[in-house]
Amino acid sequence: MTGFLPRLLADPRRLIALIGLASLALIAGAWFFELVLHLRPCKLCLEQRAPHYAVIGLTTLALIFARSRRLQVAALIILALLMAWSTGLGVYHSGVEWGVFAGPNDCGGTPAPAAAGVQDLMKQLQTTRIVSCTEAAWRFLGLSLAGWNALASLALLALALLGLKRAAQRSEFPQN
Repeated sequence: MTGFLPRLLADPRRLIALIGLASLALIAGAWFFELVLHLRPCKLCLEQRAPHYAVIGLTTLALIFARSRRLQVAALIILALLMAWSTGLGVYHSGVEWGVFAGPNDCGGTPAPAAAGVQDLMKQLQTTRIVSCTEAAWRFLGLSLAGWNALASLALLALALLGLKRAAQRSEFPQN
């Protein structure tokens, strides 16, 4: 087998690098939507970034320090867990947007109560509006950014698991 995927799976360092670059691209995309297109992220949007930040850090460390196959396999295991976490967060957030799941209580975007006086009104004007987790700020082909994150994370999870399967076939798992 000389295709792209078999070559990628043959070298765990390439696979680790690809997963890290993909997470970096997803974070760059999130920042683009936030900073350039001015789509304000909700609490769940920000939480979905955490696994990708962890992946970026882990892949950097793994590419620098993981010279042995055992450490590379350990990095792939952790990357798979992080991508499973990211997939779960994306599915949950998408479900909140579609009304399948109840979102967190502090992610509502509910209107503020009427001000009793001028001082109350000034206080309300100084507070930041909470962005609702139930409303998708942008959709493409029917999926929100949370949905696309779930799909991308699922694909990266599948790659990490394929890399682990390949390592198991080669007996590269640490032996007791």
